[in-house]
Amino acid sequence: MKNTLLSLNTYHYRRGGSDAVFFDHQKLFQDMHWNTIPFTMHHAKNEPSEWDTYFADELEFGNDYSLPKKLIMAGKVIYSWEARAKLKKLIQHIRPNIAHAHCIYHHLSPSVLSLLKEENIPTVMTAHDLKIACPAYKMLNKNGICEQCKQGNLFHVVKNRCIHNSFMTSFLVAVESTTHKLLGLYKNNLDMIITPSQFYRDKLIEWGWAPDKLIYIPNFIHFETYTPHFKAGDYFLYFGRLAPEKGVDTLIKAALKAGVKLKLAGTGPYEQQLRKMVPADCNTIEFLGFCSGNALWSLIQQARAVVLPSQWYENAPISVLEAYACGKPVIGARIGGIPEMLKNSETGLLFEAGNVDALITQLQTLQSMPDRHLVEMGQSGYHFATNTFTVNRYLESMCDLYRSLGVQFS
Repeated sequence: MKNTLLSLNTYHYRRGGSDAVFFDHQKLFQDMHWNTIPFTMHHAKNEPSEWDTYFADELEFGNDYSLPKKLIMAGKVIYSWEARAKLKKLIQHIRPNIAHAHCIYHHLSPSVLSLLKEENIPTVMTAHDLKIACPAYKMLNKNGICEQCKQGNLFHVVKNRCIHNSFMTSFLVAVESTTHKLLGLYKNNLDMIITPSQFYRDKLIEWGWAPDKLIYIPNFIHFETYTPHFKAGDYFLYFGRLAPEKGVDTLIKAALKAGVKLKLAGTGPYEQQLRKMVPADCNTIEFLGFCSGNALWSLIQQARAVVLPSQWYENAPISVLEAYACGKPVIGARIGGIPEMLKNSETGLLFEAGNVDALITQLQTLQSMPDRHLVEMGQSGYHFATNTFTVNRYLESMCDLYRSLGVQFS
């Protein structure tokens, strides 16, 4: 008889990195001949699923709802009886051996976790962000890194308007997180939290999580689908979302002063502000818009190095692994989980997050470095990644975790 994995996530399409892990994780267990069942919310962009009749109703903060609808939505954010009821019907139809939650917060809510506990279904969750500690996910506000809520008063999120710079939305999220904390909806109902970085494990322990509830299992990519190109290019590359926490403003300032070529692949809410930073007569910085697939891989392969200038507590960026898989060194900010994925002076270079002068130094170092040394860095990164962040390591660690919670493997 096949084992059944229930996977819970907000979206059923590849909206971001956590959604990619949600799909890729399911695929690994499908390849092991497991039944895999998703439970998400309805969304216009969702991929087709035979289970979508059980999905929760759509809930999006940015949508134009009527006042009565907004009040209903506010209640669902705190505790969704609707998501719980639909999941109960799904479990009655087919009972999973284990449940694995990804990002469920506002949209499904931890109501689903309390149901799984009542049904005696072992449940784990991957911490793709810091939401189970920080109401605003990132431990970041408009003033920079913020850990004011660590001592338990979550209403700092209201004072700082941490969510969309909105008082009302921040107030709702503060109430939500305070309620969840007081009722122990995450701590009492999850058997284990998986952290893709050691940094996140340590940070959650700092914020009161028990060490024995946290396990480090690093991310993976399918390296066999990439072609490394070790030859050094003549431009630096950033690819990803153009948002304030990504530190792209620091990178643009540094690239202008260092006089190096820079290509920016991506879109996001900060794009117009970033474009305004580049002088009209500048021909060394290029905005490429959204890139994916072969176009993106070619950009990475032809680059001199990839730059991650983040200014928030990054978890375990897949972009680092993608750079290594393409044979490129990485310049990364010394923040969050980035340093544990980068061997300084071997697979790339580190700099202090937000420090323009420090980034200028590292850009100039790689710009003036002999190409043969850059090739060696790229080869070191490729070797490090393909021996550390592998599918086999991830799958073996995940299966060991599932076994420890009572799942029998045939």
